[in-house]
Amino acid sequence: MHSTQKLAGVIAHKHQFQVPLDHSQPNGAKIDLFVRELVRCGKENADLPFLVYFQGGPGFAAQRPMGDSGWIKRALDEYRVLLLDQRGTGLSSPINYQSLAGLSPNEQAEYLSHFRADNIVRDAEWVRGKLSPDTPWTILGQSFGGFCVLNYLSFAPQGLKEAYITGGIPPLSLNADAVYRATYKRVRQKNRDFHQRFPDAQALLDKLAAHITQHKPRLASGETLTVEMLQLLGIQLGMEGGPEAVYYLLEQALLQTTQGTVLNPFFAVQFSQMLDYNSNPLFAVLHEAIYCQGQASDWAAHRVRNDYPEFHYDADKPLLLTGEMIYPWMFEQFASLRPLRDAAHLLAAKQDWPALYDEQQLGQNQVPVAAAIYSEDMFVEMEYSLATAAKVKGLRYWLTSEYEHNGIRMDGERVLDRLIALNRGKLLR
Repeated sequence: MHSTQKLAGVIAHKHQFQVPLDHSQPNGAKIDLFVRELVRCGKENADLPFLVYFQGGPGFAAQRPMGDSGWIKRALDEYRVLLLDQRGTGLSSPINYQSLAGLSPNEQAEYLSHFRADNIVRDAEWVRGKLSPDTPWTILGQSFGGFCVLNYLSFAPQGLKEAYITGGIPPLSLNADAVYRATYKRVRQKNRDFHQRFPDAQALLDKLAAHITQHKPRLASGETLTVEMLQLLGIQLGMEGGPEAVYYLLEQALLQTTQGTVLNPFFAVQFSQMLDYNSNPLFAVLHEAIYCQGQASDWAAHRVRNDYPEFHYDADKPLLLTGEMIYPWMFEQFASLRPLRDAAHLLAAKQDWPALYDEQQLGQNQVPVAAAIYSEDMFVEMEYSLATAAKVKGLRYWLTSEYEHNGIRMDGERVLDRLIALNRGKLLR
């Protein structure tokens, strides 16, 4: 498939490829891979290098561009931008309970094991062989996309001219348990910040939790709303604009009627839209696996939560929201995750995950790398990011408290411009 669309100031071309499900078996099963190429109007015939964007996730498609704005505006000054729908997302053989319905749980788990950063990077190199075979290209990774960047630098640095990371420098060797111990502490602080900004939020949460416990209301999706599901709204506390969105939703959670207090239908719809577990199941299925190298995750967030009992709900204590954690009960409570429950348990028990990073290669890295590290990031532990940065030769970073995790979405033109200047020696870190 190759077609062209005109956006605001941008020409977009669609590319559809077929790549091996398992790159070690190039003649085996194939999956679709979708890439959208962007170039600024007036530069269609210019000989421009490529910049490939790796979306956050795992399990989210590349952004759908609206035009010449944000980080894309800065990138289009000197690049053709490639928005890669990572395998299993968007138009790249999307994964959901329907697409996997014909497979047994064991077959599902085996299939899903091929959808981590290592194979996303192999896909990118496969595409480079088609679009830029003789020329290394530039990559930009946001959040989980940064994990892909470090994998790329580890195993295919010959394909890279420059690399950029925003809010996504992973620990190189720490397991999922260590990651979630740090994350729970961060989320606890984000709860404190939230309640300092909105002093009546705790009363709203506690009242809603009591109502849910007593009445077991249903969401617009037909699912029964539980307190555990309510706590998942905390994922929004780590985004710029997220705390406000959570608070304003809580304000409208309950409705007084002649029949008594009921869950507001507005809340029942908006709540589901603020969580991505039904629409992006790969995020739940593989989230803990992004940290696994030669060991099982064994539902790390669920186990580690026992070390932080303040996150366990009790009617006699304030309700805390959780964050970017995946729990086994989610595969019982979310409708689109239930059919993947058995496969998720198999993946949580999988021990033979291959290595994602090569510390020796990173220590002798020759590719210019610049990263934005957000000191207040709820999703990526700052100390772990700094420890990794120190192990990547030549990596220059900008440590800032100006942004939350979604800084590139909120002020992308400035963020990318600063990183490009940093990478090219025009700006001291």
